[in-house]
Amino acid sequence: MQPHKIVSYEEWLAARKAHLKNEKALTRMRDLVAAERRSLPWVKVEKRYVFDTTAGKKTLADLFGRNSQLIVHHFMWRHDLDSGCPSCSLEADHAEGALVHLVNHDVSYVRVSRAPLERLTAYKKRLGWSAEWVSSWGSDFNYDFHVSFTATELAAGEVYYNYQMTRDGFDELPGLSVFAKNDTGDVFHTYSSYARGNEEVIGAFIYLDITPKGRNEQEIMDWVRRNDEYEISPQSCCHSAQVVSESAQSRLKTQGRS
Repeated sequence: MQPHKIVSYEEWLAARKAHLKNEKALTRMRDLVAAERRSLPWVKVEKRYVFDTTAGKKTLADLFGRNSQLIVHHFMWRHDLDSGCPSCSLEADHAEGALVHLVNHDVSYVRVSRAPLERLTAYKKRLGWSAEWVSSWGSDFNYDFHVSFTATELAAGEVYYNYQMTRDGFDELPGLSVFAKNDTGDVFHTYSSYARGNEEVIGAFIYLDITPKGRNEQEIMDWVRRNDEYEISPQSCCHSAQVVSESAQSRLKTQGRS
């Protein structure tokens, strides 16, 4: 940690109040952007997308359940690792706590990945998630919403991602999409965000950003691990002791025998 200037409380308060003006300006700007986002025009989804789910085949309209709004987490499946992306897993951890609030506010939430369903189900069980996770394997869904890319696209050296051509291509990339359904069952695409546009839903970033060390990273999200890969597990707020997670203990024992 870099050394910081140490001052009196009065000096700190003056600096804090000056910073508060910027925080309030950011809050007002966030409100403005949110209102602008809600007023964006919609596009009717004409194509019939079908997904593999644990309850059988479902269409995009089926994923809404009883709600009129749907958030889709385009969860990046790492085919090179045959595993879920760590940063998408961090985002999924946060969504789990919001599910009960969303479903009671006319919003359904589902994860979609272009990978076989059995892979997704196993990974979901491993990380202790409950949100519905469906497979778009064999569907155009991921390609149409610009989070999956063909070998031809990748060979060209650029892919269309985050509303522009970029050389940062990978066969899968993350995103969020929002859909609405009217009373007659028509589905509309209302919004999509990609890359750092998804940071708004990751509360750990906000907590870290108010600490002196911040995110403390050399490269973006280089500190992020899957929730069963950290060596320290949190305990309740009543205890200060830190406990090494079972998976980390197992890994440490294995390293000790090698």
